Amino acid sequence: MTLAEQLSQPVAFDPYDYGFQDDPYPVYAQLRAQSPLHHNEQHDFWALSRHADIAKAVRDNGSTFSSAMGVSLDKSAWHPNAHRTMSFLAMDPPRQIRLRSLVSRGFTPRRVTELAPRIQQLTEQYFGPMLERAADGAEVDWITEFAGRLPMDVISEMMGVPEADRDEVRRLADLVVHREDGVYDVPPAGMDAAITLIGYYADMLAQRKRRPTEDLTSALLVAEIDGDRLDDDEIIAFLFLMVVAGNETTTKLLGNALFHLSARTDQLAEVFAAGDELVPQWIEETLRHDTSSQIFARHLKRDVEMHGTVAPAGSKLLLLVGSANHDESVFTDPEVFDLHRSKDELGQILSFGGGRHFCLGANLARLEARIALSELVRRVRSVEVDRERSKRVHSVSVRGFASLPTRMELR
Repeated sequence: MTLAEQLSQPVAFDPYDYGFQDDPYPVYAQLRAQSPLHHNEQHDFWALSRHADIAKAVRDNGSTFSSAMGVSLDKSAWHPNAHRTMSFLAMDPPRQIRLRSLVSRGFTPRRVTELAPRIQQLTEQYFGPMLERAADGAEVDWITEFAGRLPMDVISEMMGVPEADRDEVRRLADLVVHREDGVYDVPPAGMDAAITLIGYYADMLAQRKRRPTEDLTSALLVAEIDGDRLDDDEIIAFLFLMVVAGNETTTKLLGNALFHLSARTDQLAEVFAAGDELVPQWIEETLRHDTSSQIFARHLKRDVEMHGTVAPAGSKLLLLVGSANHDESVFTDPEVFDLHRSKDELGQILSFGGGRHFCLGANLARLEARIALSELVRRVRSVEVDRERSKRVHSVSVRGFASLPTRMELR
């Protein structure tokens, strides 16, 4: 079906549908054109799809577009205590400002920058056996052998999670975001995984109280502003947020980057011929073209009237960030993956949110991606992704891959 034919059809937007998750962008185009403030009667939510509307909403101070019920579409995660697992993502000012400021005393730009040598070491550590097999002509899996491991190790080392526990922590984090087809809420396995993770971090925090270390968990215990400190529940919630949001989204960024560049053979050759010169543009265009975090929810504190439609106070409203990044009024040929997209356009992406809720881990995600992809182009001449056999992660809000079978030609 052509885009024109798609736009002539009635809008059918169901974020739980596997068909939508496989390719949401035609539906986003329909929403922007036909129903920019859209109501889904089945699940009783509203959705904004245009860039200007979403940019305004993410910068709201919570007076209209509140985060205090959480940012998830799932019913069981939508409640006034959502901050217990989503930390300051599920708060409005002034509570959000206080907690984020305290967390930032531990999660500092310096701490992120100082991770660079270790990220490089971990990248080389995982590349070694993967490239040995690739050199022998074997197919490798970019996700299971590399992209799914590096971000978890980086987050875990920052927090102080022992190496022996990391595979299990990642498995639990995967369960928290995975959704089976036809399931419209957090499944029991996801609930159990979340409870297990929270218990794990509670035990780790108790250990740091007895024996402080140099990791982020210990730094959060002593973070202070004018005598105000984080309590145990606030630290645990932030650690939970880090492992689910920080790990999952960076893994998906690395997978999406390889998947989409591999489809543009001209630009693929250009990237791998240019050393690491084009890696920053590669990352930013990936963030625009197919961002890891697609959807954030807000609770309407008052009626919102847009485009001749009113979403009433008390409603759940979705901000379709993936759609905003494809808005034709902002981005030239938005459906095209283009390494040479202008910096002015890329400066408009909303992949990391905006305003007071701008992603605290954005710099870490970009640092990991830059080091990993620079090492790839340094050691590999070209890649070929088996797109037909690639397997997607199915999630309401996170978009990416569970498996990317890949062949690599080494330098």
